[in-house]
Amino acid sequence: MTRKTPNVSRETSEPVRAETFVDTPIAAAAARASEILTPGGTRPLPRPVHPRIITVANQKGGVGKTTTAVNLAAALAIHGLRVLVIDLDPQGNASTALGIDHRQPDISSVYELLLGEATLAEAIQQSPANENLYCVPATLDLAGAEIELVSLVARENRLKNAINPEALGAYGFDYVFIDCPPSLGLLTVNAMVAAREVLIPIQCEYYALEGVGQLLRNIELVQSHLNRDLHVSTVLLTMYDGRTKLADQVSEEVRRHFGDKVLRAVVPRSVKVSEAPGYGMTILDYDPGSRGAMSYVDAAREVAIAGAAGAGSVGGSTSGAQG
Repeated sequence: MTRKTPNVSRETSEPVRAETFVDTPIAAAAARASEILTPGGTRPLPRPVHPRIITVANQKGGVGKTTTAVNLAAALAIHGLRVLVIDLDPQGNASTALGIDHRQPDISSVYELLLGEATLAEAIQQSPANENLYCVPATLDLAGAEIELVSLVARENRLKNAINPEALGAYGFDYVFIDCPPSLGLLTVNAMVAAREVLIPIQCEYYALEGVGQLLRNIELVQSHLNRDLHVSTVLLTMYDGRTKLADQVSEEVRRHFGDKVLRAVVPRSVKVSEAPGYGMTILDYDPGSRGAMSYVDAAREVAIAGAAGAGSVGGSTSGAQG
């Protein structure tokens, strides 16, 4: 896959030459990103008490699910943790952002993984951005997977069985992020059955909580019938524009509803964050000095600290309502 060369600009006070990232391999860009993000080299983040499997879900489109999944994964990987991203969206945007060419013929993907035609070891690929970052890519075949899964035995458990502790243990992963499609279909149900935690990205715009109530009801159904350990552990505010009162109002409403499940870090509205996947990069590779990159690093640090404290090891309330 031919990569376009990003015209990188910095949003920091310290000037950085625009040609810094021009014509450099993605791995070299990632190395420079780690130096910028943590001067003097990366400072490892704490490992979780147990490997954390986190489903990133919100059936509303355009809220930053894929962006959140890949950038949190990249931030954790840069800081020394081993991370897997499972791309469960037929569009394959997470695969693209992680530098995986998921359009090559005869590639083993999450589609084959779900149907039992490939093992995790056969479907997994290492991201060229970081040796600690891996991906199970999605292909267009996944678009028809829901229909094919309907007739299969234990259809809701296909992903859980494929990423069992033995399969994951061979790689020593600390985190597994499952990027869901913008729907509440069988693929999303598989993601929820396979995980203990749900991370919900919520954009700071009108109708921010639209559909979240239905998502929470679905989580409760999965919790009741298929996975009693499933719970909402994390909420991340995205597309925050500090110039508007609306962003603050949405932030207050979400924090009032979900309480301490909401990360302190918020992701600002940023053209750079939107541009990065078009170059086959995360924002941490594309423009590591930007506000968007720093926000995801801050969010990843919060997630890692919570994991080191034992978050995600037991189930909890799905609503998180505080009043």
